[in-house]
Amino acid sequence: MKTLTKEDFKSKHGDEKEEVRKSIGENIEVKSFKQFDEEFDKKCDECLFEHESEPLQEAEYQGKKVKLNDPIRGGSKKFYVYVKGPTGKVVKVSFGDTTGLSIKRDDPARRRSFRARHRCDTPGPKWKARYWSCYQWRAGAKVNN
Repeated sequence: MKTLTKEDFKSKHGDEKEEVRKSIGENIEVKSFKQFDEEFDKKCDECLFEHESEPLQEAEYQGKKVKLNDPIRGGSKKFYVYVKGPTGKVVKVSFGDTTGLSIKRDDPARRRSFRARHRCDTPGPKWKARYWSCYQWRAGAKVNN
């Protein structure tokens, strides 16, 4: 596994390690650029997905009780989730590949590529598939529901 050099870190984050650390409010001591890069990714993932701070609640969708904001395997795509849409109604959002490919989210290079390709730095509203796809591709996500 390749370690992140100062130049790689600066090109990825646009600033020195200490400046980035100050900008996100961290005062922790990190031993390597790789560790800091992973913690930075985790910190950014946590701030993008606002539904995690909301408690799980039940709602009704087509006459049945469902949990909101809880991705589940199955349906027409690999995953689906029930959320409140822009009008306040409960909607079902299906997302993920249908051909049975596995999620290789734990490989940092693949995760970085996926998140760049899908613009996960701005995941959009949570009633869209891109939001939930980016949510599943954050570091340390559980995908075995």
